[in-house]
Amino acid sequence: MTAIAQDRPTQTHAEVTRDVVATLGTHGRGYTIMLFGAVALFLVGLTTFVLLLKDGLGLAGYKSPVMWSVYITTFVFWVGIGHAGTLISAILFLFRSPWRTAVYRATEAMTVFAVMTAGLFPIIHIGRQWLFYWLLPYPNQRYLWVNFKSPLLWDVFAIGTYLTVSTTFLVVGLVPDIAAVRDHVSGWRKKIYSICSIGWTGSDNQWRHYSRGYLYLAALATPPVLSVHSVVSWDFAMAIVPGWHGTIFAPYFVAGAIYSGVGMVFTLLIPLRKVLHLEHMITEYHFENLAKLTLFTGSILFYAYAIEYFVAWYSGVPAEQTTFYLRAFGPMWWAGWTMIICNAFVSQLFWFKKIRTNIAALFILSIFINIGMWFERFVIIVGSLGNDHIPFAWGQLNPNWADWGILAGSFGWFLMYFLLFARTFPIVAIQEIKEMIPMPRKRAGGHH
Repeated sequence: MTAIAQDRPTQTHAEVTRDVVATLGTHGRGYTIMLFGAVALFLVGLTTFVLLLKDGLGLAGYKSPVMWSVYITTFVFWVGIGHAGTLISAILFLFRSPWRTAVYRATEAMTVFAVMTAGLFPIIHIGRQWLFYWLLPYPNQRYLWVNFKSPLLWDVFAIGTYLTVSTTFLVVGLVPDIAAVRDHVSGWRKKIYSICSIGWTGSDNQWRHYSRGYLYLAALATPPVLSVHSVVSWDFAMAIVPGWHGTIFAPYFVAGAIYSGVGMVFTLLIPLRKVLHLEHMITEYHFENLAKLTLFTGSILFYAYAIEYFVAWYSGVPAEQTTFYLRAFGPMWWAGWTMIICNAFVSQLFWFKKIRTNIAALFILSIFINIGMWFERFVIIVGSLGNDHIPFAWGQLNPNWADWGILAGSFGWFLMYFLLFARTFPIVAIQEIKEMIPMPRKRAGGHH
């Protein structure tokens, strides 16, 4: 079985190029509605941000002891979303997995735009956003230097590194496909694609250098999959806060990041392949393999949740035991059970092949996965900060309109860029799809 289609005969090379180039033209009502919705959400977030600039973070309802809330929760969420893209595009490339070819370009773009979105939240969270450059370690005449002990600075390095590597990987992989588009369009579009293809002619010499360089970039992009979200997890694990101070956080966060990222891949690709008419390229075969990856990482999360509660009970530390008890039965029980049900139990539904191959079921379950992973970060951050070591200082946070406005705006910002990318550049890798097409066999007599 090839990775191209199950429901119709294998395409030819010319048909692959034709169908992918056709996605870059005028789109129908479905795409327009999706883009309009994304822009509307972005404008909601932009309006909220302008009000925060005007009146300060007091609008967000921050109060002691919970000074990390929805903004940091959403920051961790978006960093996690980006991990599935690098896993599918780089790691599975190194393992030569054939099913990645039709979906990895979309996941690469998702990674870049998710990290761009995550990078906004440390800036929003600092309050005086116009001084965000103080986070950057650059020489200055004031002899000021950044505090390398601050988790905020760790995030700057993590996001900067990940964004640089993932963007480079995406851009390099696009070059042959942009050249293919260049040869099938005319007018001003041809001039723009000619510039973007940087002189690609498809010669043997270019392909040899490209293949070697792409392999090296894939190897370079692999370590950040593990290191970046580990650094983000240490934002919490380095603090002596109940529910945070544990060695499990790094692998726990990495598994959760891949789980949430694959969930977002379902959410994006299922409607997108419909509006771009790519059902014959992105098939049940690809979604079933993604569902298996979701099952694997979801099972790791199930184990991590059980270990967290077991360690809290076995430790005999009252603060740890109280924190985990309150996550399940305290004032925020609804958030705790949303996290557990959507992440631990929903993922187990992928044991059934009928669900793994049901496109509608996959889309619905992906929504639950996204909700569950956002609430996981919310429970970890807000639940632990609100129930510290001193009961006298306990407090409860209730997110308000400013929190939800910025959250909605982040989804609009992300979706807007992703949809514009899908209209401008090939969302399916043309060259790698062609590599999966079997060579025609010669018939008796020497003819094909």
